[in-house]
Amino acid sequence: MTLDNRLGLGFVRQPKFVLFGPGQRRQLGLMAKGLGRRALVITDERMATTAEFKGMLESLSREDVAASVYDKALPDLPRSNIVEVVSLFRDKDVDLVIGVGGGSCMDLAKTASIVLANGGDVRDYYGEFRVPGPGLPIIAVPTTGGTGAEVTSIAVIFDDETNMKMAITDAHLEPTAAIIDPELTLTCPRGLTAATAADAISHLVEGFTARPKNPTPEELATKIYVGKNRITDIFCIKGLELMNRSVGRVVADPSDLEARSDVMFAAYCAGMVINTTGTAAAHAIQSPIAAFSHAPHGFGVGALLPYVMRLNLPYCTSEFAEIGRVLGVAAPDQPELRQARAGIARIEELLAALGAPLDLKAIEVRPENFQTIAESSLKASRLVLNNPAPMTMESVMAVLRRGYDDDRSWWTAP
Repeated sequence: MTLDNRLGLGFVRQPKFVLFGPGQRRQLGLMAKGLGRRALVITDERMATTAEFKGMLESLSREDVAASVYDKALPDLPRSNIVEVVSLFRDKDVDLVIGVGGGSCMDLAKTASIVLANGGDVRDYYGEFRVPGPGLPIIAVPTTGGTGAEVTSIAVIFDDETNMKMAITDAHLEPTAAIIDPELTLTCPRGLTAATAADAISHLVEGFTARPKNPTPEELATKIYVGKNRITDIFCIKGLELMNRSVGRVVADPSDLEARSDVMFAAYCAGMVINTTGTAAAHAIQSPIAAFSHAPHGFGVGALLPYVMRLNLPYCTSEFAEIGRVLGVAAPDQPELRQARAGIARIEELLAALGAPLDLKAIEVRPENFQTIAESSLKASRLVLNNPAPMTMESVMAVLRRGYDDDRSWWTAP
């Protein structure tokens, strides 16, 4: 079965401004002054000590934008982080939020923006379109090439009281502006570079093979994830081309700015894709795996991707064949299934070049947890509905078993 966008629809959501290029962080003050005068700048302890961060604060100062810094952002964004930020700054008359760092820093900025503007507890906004009004303006400045959080209407939160990952999906989370400066990734540790790039590759693959939903006008206005379409495909293709060209170069020489720029632009493309299509089975299954594995999110979805791609192959063969052609490992005169398998194999090569694990045993997932993981993954209905192959207990358990056994044979049924 081939995926069918019957409407010929093209649709994306995006920030008002996106500024990309080496050194563009120096424009932060000029961009900020048009949005506010009292900025809350959110980052983590490591980034706060860097010359680059201090330079960004100086840029704000030159434009008479007062900056209050919160530098205690934590990985996997715990709810307690959001509660602390809101309690510290609720009465500070902040009118702009700037997130500088990885995905958790930017998600903290986005969630702080909506709670500071609308009140209540962040739990009030878990789910889809539950934010009652606009947040404070947000500028997102990513320092890793992978999450795409600088352009998405999504924030993922670990509720450290309920021990569950929760998501807010709402157009009010969309950053007003993104400044994407590849120079900020030059000091990114090798492991983090690999994990975030693996995450971006999974976004591109899942976005390109997601179901077209042929949404109604009402669904476009009320749903974040409205399916694969003509415009998201353009971002997918460009992102895959750049990853194919430069992932190996980044691994070989982390100081290669051109390669870093390619990977960061690919991650931006991936963010633009998932902001509209959403992700699918690999992300749905990884979320409950996080309770049993300490592997970074990007390595978790990367370890699942080979098996999810095989599950989906019969349902989107032409899309995987196009991936094969885009990645330069397939020719149009070859049988379509051969092209598709070559595309899947090349995605695995890119993940392997990053040093990403390609089986579940490597990220310490155990068979005794499969049932719980499968049951929980099926509750992520927005992601389940995106996946081209039906997600059932049987199919998810098959993915988990094959992933644990590193069984990358070509299978046509669970």
